[in-house]
Amino acid sequence: MKRTLHFHTLPKVISGASIVSKTEGEGPIGHCFDVVVDDDRMGLDSFEKAELQMFENAVRLCCDKTAMHKGDINVLLAGDLLNQLITANYGARNLGVPFLGLYGACSTMAESLLIGSVLVDGGYCSPVACTACSHFSTAERQYRYPLEMGTTSPPTAQRTVTGAGCLMLASQRPSSPAFSHVCISAATIGKVIDLGITDANNMGACMAPAACDTLLTYFSETGEAPSDFDWIITGDLGRFGSEMLFSLSEKKGLDLSKRHLDCGNLIFPPEEKYNSGGSGCGCSAVTLAGYFLPYLERGDVKRILFLATGALMSPTSNQQGESIPSIAHAIVLEHH
Repeated sequence: MKRTLHFHTLPKVISGASIVSKTEGEGPIGHCFDVVVDDDRMGLDSFEKAELQMFENAVRLCCDKTAMHKGDINVLLAGDLLNQLITANYGARNLGVPFLGLYGACSTMAESLLIGSVLVDGGYCSPVACTACSHFSTAERQYRYPLEMGTTSPPTAQRTVTGAGCLMLASQRPSSPAFSHVCISAATIGKVIDLGITDANNMGACMAPAACDTLLTYFSETGEAPSDFDWIITGDLGRFGSEMLFSLSEKKGLDLSKRHLDCGNLIFPPEEKYNSGGSGCGCSAVTLAGYFLPYLERGDVKRILFLATGALMSPTSNQQGESIPSIAHAIVLEHH
């Protein structure tokens, strides 16, 4: 069974929005984001409420950029890292739009773009808002330890990005789109890969095999090669995961070194402070919306393969010593 889909109508990316906290804004690509908030609580009484506010603001800003009202959204495809998708669920409640909640962990942005493209290409829905959000402080206390404990993390660990990103897909461009030349031409559905890794502080190692599998599948099913893309972008493998991806790919005869970029490495360069780079649903979402798409819009690059990866664990499975299965979905974005 083929896993690669080709979209004949070329669903259009008509708008994008990115919101991050001060920490991300102080990074090397901080100037690319639409909004940088100084207070990661956003004046609210919990980090969870702040994450919800960022989520809603990203959707509203995405609409505002192309003179749309939130009521124009045919369906919101969205997810986050928290149990039962509380950020996306409550956000959809407050926005009052049709909603499909997605959980792909850090692969959620690619999953939403894939499903959104299917809906638009098939003539079922337009416009479609694709959104993903994460918050360092909410993820830490759900998956690891309370912040008050001040625990240290190993070199393989990554820092969860505090941010929300939203992209709007449509069958036709409105009169005043934020993006006039970005479309989605193909996508590859990921497969769950599990090599038996149990270390929750080494997400890169868990996700790299899934990234390799999806890349190999895309290239084998299309007959294309890495040289057919300006960039091959992974979501948040970080330093260690990127190195593992190179190693796995080389064994399969695939050289990614000249084309590869990683959102986690861009937003938080691997160093002592951030260990192995960035991660989280918001990592690839804000980096794609704020950093990569403007390159496509201007025509500086013509074609990119966006590959967001996700570790499909839960706090319960981790505490029970389960291994960490992972997945990666690929999206082809082009300048047209």
